Amino acid sequence: MSIAAVHHPGYTIDLPASHPFPMAKFRVLRNQLGQHKGPITWHQPSMATSEQLQRVHTRAYLDALTGGHLDRAAQRRSGFPWSAALIERVRLETGGTLLTARLALDQGLALNAAGGTHHAHADFASGYCLLNDLAVTAKTLLETGEVGRLLIIDLDVHQGDGTARLLADEPAAFTFSMHVARNFPARKADSDWDLPLASGLDDAAYLGTLTGVLPRLIDDCDPDLVIYDAGVDVHHADRLGHCELSNAGLYERDRRVIEAVRSRGIPLAGVIGGGYDRDLEALCQRHAQLFHAALHTQEESA
Repeated sequence: MSIAAVHHPGYTIDLPASHPFPMAKFRVLRNQLGQHKGPITWHQPSMATSEQLQRVHTRAYLDALTGGHLDRAAQRRSGFPWSAALIERVRLETGGTLLTARLALDQGLALNAAGGTHHAHADFASGYCLLNDLAVTAKTLLETGEVGRLLIIDLDVHQGDGTARLLADEPAAFTFSMHVARNFPARKADSDWDLPLASGLDDAAYLGTLTGVLPRLIDDCDPDLVIYDAGVDVHHADRLGHCELSNAGLYERDRRVIEAVRSRGIPLAGVIGGGYDRDLEALCQRHAQLFHAALHTQEESA
């Protein structure tokens, strides 16, 4: 049985060589996974529509974003210089997460080889996040009636502040963020459940904390779908994180989340989240742990 995965060549665009964001990681990850012996069925997304984006973002912000009217301060806050290719890319990424969620609802498990732009707010971009793919997907599925209740498990090292604020008034969407407390963003939002961590946790401490909350989190929420942000910036070598996880720790984290969700018969849609190492091969090996864990979990349950 194959696992559904989503990717588009447009996930990677050209940036100045000096730019700190590892944009090529999406292409490198796809290439790495293409060499994987496990069964992965790839799907290409369409761009998120204006109607879908307006479910969480203001019309004025979207007009400025798509029309190239963001001022320099807004572009600096986003982390990217504006370009038409950038806007197409983030709309594809958002459409990719929505497609991933729909594939998960159909097949039980699906993964997007991008996504997790949890710092994007209703009317501004922040921290390399221009559109909030998690919130757009959640609101779209709820408003179309495809799900009645969903849970977002965000294990990126940074708090999912944009997602928390965008879904604060949506009782059918439950947001959980487990993140390092002393890290970006400086001003935290209020998720439905925030679990701030001390800096420097190793595999054992991190996994022990996660395992202690997962069953209650899932059972209390009882969702029709889980969207899982599997950011790898908790890795000890990441430039922007403050945790000490290893590759094996990332794999075990992802395995435990997937197993906890799927053993209850709940569909899971995963996105890769943050990761900022300049060594792209090493970085993508970390992102690939999500796919390895999904494949192995599915094999064990077959």
